[in-house]
Amino acid sequence: MRTQPELNPPPSLAHAASEFAAIRPVSLAAPLHWLRLAWDDLRAAPAASLFYGLAFALMGWGIVFFYGNAYSLTAALMGGFMLLGPALAMGLYDLSRQREGGATPRLRPSLTAWRQNLSNLALYALVTGVVFLIWSRASLVIFAVFYTSGLPTAADFFRELLAFDNLGFALTYLVIGAGFASFIFAISVMAVPLMLDRGKDAIPAMLLSLAAIARNPLPMLVWALLLVSLVGVGFATGFIGLIVTAPLAGHASWHAYRAMMPAP
Repeated sequence: MRTQPELNPPPSLAHAASEFAAIRPVSLAAPLHWLRLAWDDLRAAPAASLFYGLAFALMGWGIVFFYGNAYSLTAALMGGFMLLGPALAMGLYDLSRQREGGATPRLRPSLTAWRQNLSNLALYALVTGVVFLIWSRASLVIFAVFYTSGLPTAADFFRELLAFDNLGFALTYLVIGAGFASFIFAISVMAVPLMLDRGKDAIPAMLLSLAAIARNPLPMLVWALLLVSLVGVGFATGFIGLIVTAPLAGHASWHAYRAMMPAP
């Protein structure tokens, strides 16, 4: 009697399945632990970490300096912090990786960490850059829809927001902005660390990020809210707070990756 040949999945699919299965569950309190580890990283390499924090702050000051009068454009560019942050924090990931490996974290190697997987990091940057451009356009369209007779002065605009006189605009802007930010978060939570640490291709790295979200939905929600809070503190302090909160977010993101994807 003839037996049916055993069907085995292609090696590439089997490898992908094993990687998805390797994603570990984390507790709801894990994001707070990642922040504590991030603080340890910052203390271990204060000059290098704060260098990146200062770079984020300078970006914010530059946007306000050059586009401060065009607040509709400034608002869109500020959203770019949330969308482009994972790629911009690559040097911070590398500092955490250096310390994890037992080395003294040094700034110079972290500045060129992107060279280790340039083509895939460039593809990831292209994807997030396109999303950022779409968000910028959507932001301007929202302003145009709600202010058909022309934009008010900056003072009047912020007065309306604080007085809840244009609640429809505020809710629409926040909901659509949150949608863009959620998409970037979902494809990025592990993508850049994976490409940096394991040389992963961009698309599989982004798919693994989505799998991490699916495996740990509530902890990832807590983590996303903490990231928004860190960025919000930075904005609320005139970007001065970003000097500390941006490095904390970057270092903690590395520990989030490591918690869900153990070292090979």
